[in-house]
Amino acid sequence: MKRRSNTYTASRLLREEKRLSSLGYTLIAGVDEAGRGPFAGPVVAGACILKEFDFSCEINDSKQLSEKKRKKAYKEILLKAIVGVGIVDEKTIDEINIYQATIRAMQMAITNLEVPPDYVIVDGRMRLTAKCPVKCIVKGDCKSISIAAASIVAKVTRDRLMHAYHERYPQYGFAWHKGYGTRFHKQALRKFGPSPAHRFSYRPVKEVLA
Repeated sequence: MKRRSNTYTASRLLREEKRLSSLGYTLIAGVDEAGRGPFAGPVVAGACILKEFDFSCEINDSKQLSEKKRKKAYKEILLKAIVGVGIVDEKTIDEINIYQATIRAMQMAITNLEVPPDYVIVDGRMRLTAKCPVKCIVKGDCKSISIAAASIVAKVTRDRLMHAYHERYPQYGFAWHKGYGTRFHKQALRKFGPSPAHRFSYRPVKEVLA
């Protein structure tokens, strides 16, 4: 595994990977999610085992990157990482709650890796179970390049799913707000009522149905 960094990869994003590598871990999976806050669409998790740390594009917390930069980074990540994705739909979110749905998506993402990791680092305080050590890192997408890559994979994947929802339900504007609670989204929700893509357990949707 290559251990070089570049102009875009700040040393702060490599510290955890370097520490774990020094302990003998070689298959380090970063895990992150996208879509806990919206009241429409699925929650998506990404898991990334980086085969090298030398990227020509910027790898960072997906929220810190423009859509154009995220898409560019996503393409390079697919070339330089083992990637797993987990998706839990809005109906299941309503049934088991968003925290449990996020854990399920993350577990799926890890399971869907072609190679099992020997160490997992996950963003936030999510109680995951794995056949290897698991470490939670608060704001991990700003502290670990593997988690940052996973956040990009999760975000780009979810955005694509929301564009697909937009094709089916264009009146809600999912392509623009991705299910988050913008003024336009709330107005559309009040005007048209909830779609099958909405999370009926979320307050803004409940209020429309009341």
